[in-house]
Amino acid sequence: MKIEYLGHASVRLDLDGVGFLTDPAFGARIGPLRRIGPLRRIAVPVREARLRDIGVILVSHLHLDHLDLESLGRIAAGVPVVVPAGAAGWLRAQGRTNVVELAPGDSTSVGGVLVRAVHARHGGTRSPRGPRAPAVGYVLEGSRTIYFAGDTGLFPAMRELGEIDVALLPVSGWGPTLPSGTHLDPVRAAHAAAAIGARLVVPIHWGTYRPVGLHGVLKGDVSRPPRALVRVAAELAPGATISPIEVGESLDVP
Repeated sequence: MKIEYLGHASVRLDLDGVGFLTDPAFGARIGPLRRIGPLRRIAVPVREARLRDIGVILVSHLHLDHLDLESLGRIAAGVPVVVPAGAAGWLRAQGRTNVVELAPGDSTSVGGVLVRAVHARHGGTRSPRGPRAPAVGYVLEGSRTIYFAGDTGLFPAMRELGEIDVALLPVSGWGPTLPSGTHLDPVRAAHAAAAIGARLVVPIHWGTYRPVGLHGVLKGDVSRPPRALVRVAAELAPGATISPIEVGESLDVP
């Protein structure tokens, strides 16, 4: 299994011969987002080689920074896209020809890997006047079991996801604040890692975008959130190995 961190919540996963891509959003600019304006990418760009041989795209929710249509357009229109229930019609209208809807508890198979949608505590409406569909996470069950959280706050059923080998957990955002109920910061991500019982945790949703208008204000070390997760997880989730991956880099999981 190979994990490549493309930035924000975009991750390429190669599992059992299937190439998965999560939440495609890797343009130079994303948005504008409501009340924020556009986001500017501060991380390295995504090379075309990273987007080859994608077998399926997993979309956790419809927010612009998790489903960017320009980024999605860099991948062939026939590649299957798995979306939350209620989003398929809208996405087909955008030109995608192969869309699968999953509600929490539903599943589909890709190659030899089972893709199961699970609950997420997060909004899912596409701004400004787009469709409404709930946010979900995904559990991939093959020779390894991977949990992709997308965007979520803590929720009790995290303890019921099953045996998880690798958890991809958000640890930050793109602005000066992070709502506690619907997002994970390093401390909440450590609690999530403990609840899930994952053997390996890869921090995502960090170090990639900043609002254009606040770019000069939000200076500092963008790698602080994943490093903070390493520290706090040593106490709160001692059974998990935390493995941050720099944007554009990859991790081979034996």
